[in-house]
Amino acid sequence: MLPALRFAAPTLAALSVTLFACGPSAPSDRGPGDGGVALSPGRDADEWRHYARDAGGTKYSPLTEIDTASVARLALAWTIRTGDFTPAMFEGVEHDGVEIPEDARAQGACASCHGASIRFETTPLMVDGQLYVSTPANRVLALDPATGEERWAFDPGVDLERSYSEDLISRGVSTWLDHDAGPDAPCRRRLYLATIDARLMALDGATGRLCGDFGDEGTVHLDRGVGLNGREADLGDYLVTSPPAVVNGVVVVGSAIGDNRRSDIESGVVRAYDARSGALRWSFDPIPRTDDHPAREGWSPESVAVTGAANVWSIISADPERDLVFLPTGSAAPDFYGGARPGRNDLANSVVALRASSGEFVWSFQVVHHDLWDYDVASQPVLIDLERDGGVVPAVVVGTKMGHLFVLHRETGEPLFDVEERPVPGSDVPGEQAWPTQPFPVAPPTLHETVLTPDSAFGVDDADRAFCRDWIASSRGNGIFTPPSLQGTIQWPGFAGGMNWDGMAWDPARQMLVVPVKRLAMFVQLHERTDFERAIAEPEEGFEYARQEGTPYGMSRMPLVSPKGIPCSPPPWSKLVGVDLRSGTLAWERPLGRVPAGLTPGMDEPGPDAWGSLTFGGPLATAGGVTFIAAGQDDRLRAFATATGAPLWEADLPAGGNAAPMTYRFEGRQYVVIAAGGRGGIGSPGDYVVAFALDAGG
Repeated sequence: MLPALRFAAPTLAALSVTLFACGPSAPSDRGPGDGGVALSPGRDADEWRHYARDAGGTKYSPLTEIDTASVARLALAWTIRTGDFTPAMFEGVEHDGVEIPEDARAQGACASCHGASIRFETTPLMVDGQLYVSTPANRVLALDPATGEERWAFDPGVDLERSYSEDLISRGVSTWLDHDAGPDAPCRRRLYLATIDARLMALDGATGRLCGDFGDEGTVHLDRGVGLNGREADLGDYLVTSPPAVVNGVVVVGSAIGDNRRSDIESGVVRAYDARSGALRWSFDPIPRTDDHPAREGWSPESVAVTGAANVWSIISADPERDLVFLPTGSAAPDFYGGARPGRNDLANSVVALRASSGEFVWSFQVVHHDLWDYDVASQPVLIDLERDGGVVPAVVVGTKMGHLFVLHRETGEPLFDVEERPVPGSDVPGEQAWPTQPFPVAPPTLHETVLTPDSAFGVDDADRAFCRDWIASSRGNGIFTPPSLQGTIQWPGFAGGMNWDGMAWDPARQMLVVPVKRLAMFVQLHERTDFERAIAEPEEGFEYARQEGTPYGMSRMPLVSPKGIPCSPPPWSKLVGVDLRSGTLAWERPLGRVPAGLTPGMDEPGPDAWGSLTFGGPLATAGGVTFIAAGQDDRLRAFATATGAPLWEADLPAGGNAAPMTYRFEGRQYVVIAAGGRGGIGSPGDYVVAFALDAGG
């Protein structure tokens, strides 16, 4: 999450700084396809009912009309604009009929939103013959799947002039079919929208009107009762950016929290509400506030009262048949100093399995002990059926910012590939007690390098390379898990990943996991209080600053970049990787994206393919053997052969495709749809939804 103080950095890598969260319905007759409601197999194949198509996060479609041979005929079918880019937000340089100031062209910053970026990260749903899209301003649109024509629109009235600690983000909505309601009853099909200003709203999928029987006339206010020690949530710092999970009649929702303000920020409590009434069914705080909490042994008794976060800001997965939800938890507050929270900090930086009906703890697996690096579990856990030793094992795959893949038994949390606790560097900061070991999977192999040396520094010329080499040499950098320091520490992998919210796609036929991996090093430095006050009085360009109140140290951080804004870490700066989970081995990898010409000084031509680019945006895998992904800085959607990684097709987008694409079949035709609007300058800003189909002429 973003710290409270922010200063924009210029050029290529600076664009990445916005990297920086009633009784249950009986499940026996309700399958996993629609939040627990069984539907016909044919209709299930046609639709996209969850953020990742299924509740388990696979981003996989069984449709085959578009395959490795036919994908070359894919063409634009339709394009619409959501209306989130308005002249009221932007003034200055014209961009496709909308004026945008020069300094916001790269950042996508909203002039009336206190400099927040607009990040169009949504993945639409297609259900009941309607396409549902949420926008960064939390508006919801119902579109005709064949034409993109708007059928209805809902505006929750988010105050865009308020200052938020996150950018304007909505990664999507969730849906539930009230199987007990009559066919024509209002709100039989419900959409659940969680907003940047911390409201959970239920809409009628047919009309877009609020469902008055849910909560307070359609709304549950999530920012109540989450402050620690009697404090209310700070306005604009307690948010929701990801869609809730809907499983067996309950709606499970986490939160994004403005981190690094202080140690006792808001609680990371996860709550479940009745899908029909909005009544609270259960709540679960990953930090142990009671003596019988399963994480109690990993915390000091005095720390739990002064530590917030460990929140679930990314996408929650669910297994309706087993009555399980899987929570990807973040770090405890603050991110980069843990002296006030000694111990492993159990259940933070973990995947936590709970009973969906009751919130009862089942198991957990921690990917980082005592996090000091902002290594949240940012990727949605992916539920897979793993073929192994002649049988099938129910598994969950956890991707991490470190580039680690942990493959666990879905029912117990036990690793299905060996995991080792290995010694890691200690802290030299007074008051800090870094955990002496960290978990490393033996297989699959780590997808990100773990050591960045002066000799590996990159530069487009000798001067840039010398600058990067000197910066690395003068900083602390003993490989992965080197703690932040007063000297300044090179963080590699950086706190953006590895893997982030864009997650992974799973092809069950090929037992192939397709993973986008980011490779941008960061620099993090702690400052004693007097030094920190001097630093923020005269901030250096490119740095972010955070006070970390309640600790002895403030913090600054920025991407490790040259004076030209080119990453000091060696390319590719992102790659797409295929992992064979039958064997736990790397099947293929290739650079992802391309750096456009003119994006930073000294780059008059596009960067070489081998460089890749900075990326944010998820993959989509299909039964046709094709993986789709955009994600890069060059505003293009690409298709690759899932089995080999071979490039098959690509097309221009009107803005950055920094979201995960989806696919559906409507009236006998398969479409691929992606939100194109950029995120913090990694892609061009915009408010487009773009659809492709075979032999289309849109």
